[in-house]
Amino acid sequence: MKKSVIHDAMAVAGYTAPWHVTAGGAVELHLSAEAAVRGVRLMRIDTPEPQVMDWPVRQLADAPRHESFDLGSFLRIGAAQLAGAGHVEGVSFAVFLTRNHGDRAIVETDSFSLTLTDDGLRFRLGDRLLLSGEPLPARDWLRIEIGSAGSGVTLDITGGDVLAPFRLHREFDMAWKAPARDLLFGASLAHDLPTLNAKFASVALRLSSGSASWTFPTRLGDGPLTSSGTAALQLEVVNLPAFCMTSPRWDGTSFDPRLVPTHYDAVHCHDDDLGPLDWPASFRAELPRDAASGVYAFEVEHEHGKEQIVFFVVAASPRNPLLFLVPTATYLAYADEFLPEHLYEWKSQDRGHQFAIDNNLRSLYDYHSDASGVSICSYRKPKATLRPDYNYPLCGGPHNLPVDLHFLRFCHANGIAFDLTTDHALHERGLAGLEGYAAVMTGSHPEYMSVEIEGALRRFAAAGGSIAYLGGNGFAGKVAFKGDLMELRRSPLEAGRTWDGPIAEQAFAITNEPGGHLRASGRGEFSLTGVAISLMGFDRGRPFTRTPASHEPVAAWLFEGVGNETFGDSGIVLGAAAGYEVDATDAHLGTHPDTMVIARADGFPESFVHDATRWYEGGEPQREGRRCAEMTLRPLASGGMIFSASSVAWLGALPASGMNDVGRITLNLLKRLGAASGGSGSDR
Repeated sequence: MKKSVIHDAMAVAGYTAPWHVTAGGAVELHLSAEAAVRGVRLMRIDTPEPQVMDWPVRQLADAPRHESFDLGSFLRIGAAQLAGAGHVEGVSFAVFLTRNHGDRAIVETDSFSLTLTDDGLRFRLGDRLLLSGEPLPARDWLRIEIGSAGSGVTLDITGGDVLAPFRLHREFDMAWKAPARDLLFGASLAHDLPTLNAKFASVALRLSSGSASWTFPTRLGDGPLTSSGTAALQLEVVNLPAFCMTSPRWDGTSFDPRLVPTHYDAVHCHDDDLGPLDWPASFRAELPRDAASGVYAFEVEHEHGKEQIVFFVVAASPRNPLLFLVPTATYLAYADEFLPEHLYEWKSQDRGHQFAIDNNLRSLYDYHSDASGVSICSYRKPKATLRPDYNYPLCGGPHNLPVDLHFLRFCHANGIAFDLTTDHALHERGLAGLEGYAAVMTGSHPEYMSVEIEGALRRFAAAGGSIAYLGGNGFAGKVAFKGDLMELRRSPLEAGRTWDGPIAEQAFAITNEPGGHLRASGRGEFSLTGVAISLMGFDRGRPFTRTPASHEPVAAWLFEGVGNETFGDSGIVLGAAAGYEVDATDAHLGTHPDTMVIARADGFPESFVHDATRWYEGGEPQREGRRCAEMTLRPLASGGMIFSASSVAWLGALPASGMNDVGRITLNLLKRLGAASGGSGSDR
């Protein structure tokens, strides 16, 4: 259904395309506005004081308008395709109904329609209602056939559940009329109903000249799907449903679509699916060739205030020895998180979350209206929670972007020069995107990454580079990228998940490789950084205390100028350096013996919960003894090192001005890493 953007919470919203750009490139701003836009300018927002850039911004339209978007996915065979196929004598398909309320079209065209209602099934031929109130089972694969039979029309529906057999067969003494308009699966012709929550498979047309049938590929493709059979017709998949879903042929013998593609030839349509938006560009900025990499924003001033819509300028080649890796995969996973209040206690309000709720937007942490997980999204949408002034309702304070901006401003204020790239850019470039740097610095919460990103970082460290992991719960979840799309699959195998996907549907549609945790594929977390999440909570955090190992020469340099054994008892994230999500070592799960624990935080409130998937040989006493965060340092044989702060709150404990012990430790680390390279440069 087409929806007008609801601007009650935010008078202006939009996105940039692309999301990251190199110097000399161009970036366009796509806006929806309810209030009059008075001006747009470019800002650099990762410096201690935001900088107004004098780069020209060109208006591309008369004025940003109030936009709309289509919500819900479905399948379409266009009228022109049908007209070129000859006489259509029937249609058949398999459908697996999930949770639906109210009227929903199962299949509809001008000459017939099959509609699901709260009272049961409704079937029309033309404008005549021929069947009403017939019950139809949900969560069972149904084979539906509608078409001509002699001088009449038949409707045949057969279920697949052998324990609850279902069969509906009706014959109607009416002439069959071939469709003259679009044939839609899961949507009404007038688009006046919510789309159907259901999986579809095995769509086929019976033609006077033969047949046309479609097998949904296990991998997400580009553009319409071409049929096999006597006619080559195009079927459009509208608004990004989920591909690589178990179909009627899945029998549980394999979870790998690469081995049994016929078991995964279904798509799952949802009434709240949202594909990449195609709003017209309102403004365009041309970046100079000497533009410094960093975090920028279009600042849109309107009659009620202003909004900043963020994008990133990434380095094309090294200028400085340190590279900051913006965790855009994590930003996108969290963007527009719904956070239903019946599940989560809100400690603060945020207009971005309210905008998401008002417009029924979903993040990759949310579930669809039928309780299946949201597994794929595009950056071509308003990311209303990705703002410098964002407040995370669960923490009552900043999270993700504003915490990372706090760190970058600290770097600028203390003379730490750096280049910047993003997860998306590193995924595209691979190891080549890291060559020439001495060290990579992460943000506060680099939770998600592709195997390509993780592999590039691992090879970088093996070749002598260093990694400063400055966050918590990082290098954990696996994602896949395709253009502006990002996919994330969850299952009961992961702790702390916010929706449950079947284990059988954990493979990505983008790559068909397994999703879930990087750990499950022998990557990330313990085997790279030495740590993984141990606790999560939203009450006040805890300070760190040095261990005896921190006084050994290999680690003591980190604490030069630090007079206290305990540090980090304040911060903008839960009031301390260890908080929200914290990490600890585990030799059983892959922490290397060379990894040194140099500081530890404990005494967390009981509201901080364990990783429930973690197994402890010593049982509950050992589990209770691991209620801690462990800061680590690992010197590498290659000459580099891996430092793990092991807390999402670490960067939030840096001083906004002046200096504190968290700042001293961080500066000692970054200065040592930067000095490890003979390269030099300036962050202009």
